[in-house]
Amino acid sequence: MQLIVGLGNPGKDYAGTPHNLGFEVLDILADKLGASFRSSTKYRSLYAKGLIGEIPVYLLKPMTYMNLSGEAVFRFLRYHEMEPSDILVVSDDMNLPMGRLRIRRKGSHGGHKGLLSIIELLGTGDFPRLRIGIKPEFPVADYIHYVLSPFGEDHRGGMADAVERAAEVVEYYVMRGFAGTAAKYNKI
Repeated sequence: MQLIVGLGNPGKDYAGTPHNLGFEVLDILADKLGASFRSSTKYRSLYAKGLIGEIPVYLLKPMTYMNLSGEAVFRFLRYHEMEPSDILVVSDDMNLPMGRLRIRRKGSHGGHKGLLSIIELLGTGDFPRLRIGIKPEFPVADYIHYVLSPFGEDHRGGMADAVERAAEVVEYYVMRGFAGTAAKYNKI
């Protein structure tokens, strides 16, 4: 069993923003798997279940808002008796160039509040994560406003491509594991 966690914020106000790329990746995966998201108060999330190849996967979109994402992940792992190594977290990353993808086996939160919440509640940063670069090409005075505001027209198309590629990376990761995925996709 594999858990794919997409980070984002619930509600229409946050749709199309850099901070919701994780949700967008999971929406693409759910469509590909023919899966529908259901609400769970137990997990404080929307979740879906499907198969990638022959491997059962859960898709989890925490409804806790970004800064409390760890609550949903912790509840899900505890209920299903899963380990941090059984998850792949998909999130945006201000330190990567716009549209760049990077998969890591473990690491720090890098200033990302959603990852920080997960690390704090799981007590470890030893879980795989796929990061999607959102670093702007211009100076930003207010990063919170930037990540919570919709992409401009000049970036939306490129980010749609990055989200599609990220969904492919997730599928490849589930089927082939970390090493092969990192070798193939960290160069893009």
